[in-house]
Amino acid sequence: MEPELLWRPSPERVAASRMAAFRDWLRSERDLDLPDYRSLWQWSVDDLPAFWQAIADFFDVRFHDQPEQVLTGEEMPGARWFPGATLNYAEHALREGEGRADDDLAVVFAREDGRSEEITFGELRDRVAAARAALAELGVGAGDRVAALVPNCPDALVAFLAAASLGATWSSCSPDFGARAVADRFVQIEPKVLIAVDGYCYGGRRFDVRSTVDELRAEMPGTTAVLVDYLGEGPLEGALDWRELLARNRGAALEFTPVPFEHPLWILYSSGTTGLPKGIVHGHGGMVLEHLKVIGLHCDLGPGERFFWFTTTGWMMWNFLVGGLLTGTTLVLFDGSPGHPSLSALWELAARYRVSFFGTSAPFIQSCLKRELRPKDDVDLSALRAVGSTGAPLTTDGFRWVADAVGEDVQIASVSGGTDLCTAFVGASPDVPVWLGEISCPLLGAAVASFDERGEPLQEEVGELVLTKPMPTMPVHFWNDPDGQRLRDAYFDTFPGIWRHGDWVRITDRGSLVIYGRSDSTLNRGGVRMGTAEFYRVVERFEQIADSLVIDTSGAGETDGELLCFLVLAEGAELADVEGELRAALRSELSPRHVPNRFIVVDEVPRTLNGKKLEVPVKKILAGTPPERAVSRDALQNPAALEPFVQLSGDRQA
Repeated sequence: MEPELLWRPSPERVAASRMAAFRDWLRSERDLDLPDYRSLWQWSVDDLPAFWQAIADFFDVRFHDQPEQVLTGEEMPGARWFPGATLNYAEHALREGEGRADDDLAVVFAREDGRSEEITFGELRDRVAAARAALAELGVGAGDRVAALVPNCPDALVAFLAAASLGATWSSCSPDFGARAVADRFVQIEPKVLIAVDGYCYGGRRFDVRSTVDELRAEMPGTTAVLVDYLGEGPLEGALDWRELLARNRGAALEFTPVPFEHPLWILYSSGTTGLPKGIVHGHGGMVLEHLKVIGLHCDLGPGERFFWFTTTGWMMWNFLVGGLLTGTTLVLFDGSPGHPSLSALWELAARYRVSFFGTSAPFIQSCLKRELRPKDDVDLSALRAVGSTGAPLTTDGFRWVADAVGEDVQIASVSGGTDLCTAFVGASPDVPVWLGEISCPLLGAAVASFDERGEPLQEEVGELVLTKPMPTMPVHFWNDPDGQRLRDAYFDTFPGIWRHGDWVRITDRGSLVIYGRSDSTLNRGGVRMGTAEFYRVVERFEQIADSLVIDTSGAGETDGELLCFLVLAEGAELADVEGELRAALRSELSPRHVPNRFIVVDEVPRTLNGKKLEVPVKKILAGTPPERAVSRDALQNPAALEPFVQLSGDRQA
């Protein structure tokens, strides 16, 4: 049965898009006649070298040293892109050109407490030059790491671009992460400099994080600490002052260090489900090419337009958002709660700053739906042409709400990808319709397929989402993984030579896609991803807790489900004796979003024969999957331990 068509671009809108301009360019410069999106996508994955060279030429990517070739081969892992080439990400983000004159607007910033700022490209270049000189003064050079505990604000953007301009490697966490969660990420990469704010605002409250910074300094004694006076909480003994460093270097020349195509640009992190979060390293060249493609062509963003995504610096969507500078787009940065003082705050922001592309999460859209918001009736959204959604599959009700309450002419860009590639590889295009409940298309250059358990392609059936060919943003390597074994285990252990992403997907005959959620047990609350191992490190530190199991029911048949924590109490302990301390510890050490909705006492945590907690099968059982389909009891140490979860599932479904 054909799904409902929610949005179709007008011929005029398609003709005015950058996707159409790219297709015209291919016709005139490459003698390629690709009349529609489907034929363009097919060519892009059939001839990877020709496609990615075309992206580099169309967007005028500036190589200091020219590449020897585009791609050494299509093997995964191991494919090398543009060997011999040198370039710099920050140079592309800050270079002059159309819409990037000194007095053109580069950044709009708003904080929930009313603080705001507008920064031109000229001022941004000056600030980055000063920050580059300041970091160099502290001994930072190519290959060194700069870690940052910062919110989504101009200081974060300036520090990142300054680090990238030097060839240093950036890594950031949101300041609402607890000290343990931050240390698990930063300590392993041994940063030369830690840049941190004194505090942050969220939900109408101010939070002083200087004690967290002190704890980090204690665990990284060789790291120089720099404090950003963000809330006016006061200095930190032994830390340098960021504002003073910038003032001292005001007027420095803006320079860029050319680095190899695969030179580490930033380190993102896995969720830490089975141990310490894995450091995922991405390169300068891959990010330049991919984000030019996806933001310039698929999001159709360029000079004179404004790009917003609600995110923190601890989520890959921040890295995606700042990529808007590569296309000359004005960034709209927001720091604060999306629900303060009301759930209308972000829509009011979009109206105030004339946002062109509004990015958010599926749970946020679901919350707006439940509150019966109608932004188009309350504020002027006439500049808005697309709403992006990610973080979880968008429900059909969510699709309908955007069309009805935001605008029937607004494109719904439901996208999916991951931290692993720091991009979306399925999403939207300005020349492809939007069908109810479906992601419109695989993105250019992304050889997306659905496989069954035997590795056979599927069509119109649910299977494993895979990539059958390499992309330039596949990780350069994992941190502290010298032989690449951890990387191979993460993506290539199921189908040799094929990237298995961990999502369930159905690809329709139209080429659209439906994603049914991840099969892992990552805790993704409000866009903040956290692994269960990090959760257990806090909970099981309490002597009253003998064992625990945490399940996030979001995505398991529920878009914004509960976070449930099952506790095995020590002998003589009572839940009431420890619950308050548990909530406080999880809030301070992980994040406020990772405080469970409920704590439930059980006798045992079900475990596999080799002692692993049964997270994914329990999640499936709570979503209504019959237990015999979710797990083999013969594979358990204690099969009777499943019974309370089966009972709870029955109660939830009733």
